[in-house]
Amino acid sequence: MAGKTEVYAPVPRVKAPKGKDKDGGDPPAPGSEFEPKAGYSEAVAHWRQRMNTDAARQIYKERAATAECVNAQARNRGLQRLPVCGLAKVLDVTKLCALAHNLMRLAALAPQLIGWGTGASETSASTA
Repeated sequence: MAGKTEVYAPVPRVKAPKGKDKDGGDPPAPGSEFEPKAGYSEAVAHWRQRMNTDAARQIYKERAATAECVNAQARNRGLQRLPVCGLAKVLDVTKLCALAHNLMRLAALAPQLIGWGTGASETSASTA
């Protein structure tokens, strides 16, 4: 891997049954799920602290409009499980999936670029 990846994923919240924690004591204090626990690696501790910021919450919220849509479309196109083994083959399948996604978006947004007739962008430009 050439670069560093920052993880923006929600921190699991521990649900205490009926106002008590699992040991029968008081429920955890709000925000305590972000505190690093004993035995966690340094990377996990940094992730928990990062997710306690407003900037990290905003970045995670934007995933719904970007990455999650692409993931859902890939699953709808049959990419439930990878049918191959090995890193090279997995990368090939993901590249093909990305190519298919980009071509489907191109066909939906600008079909005239691939010779499929007049797209919505060309129609709106000619009427303006």
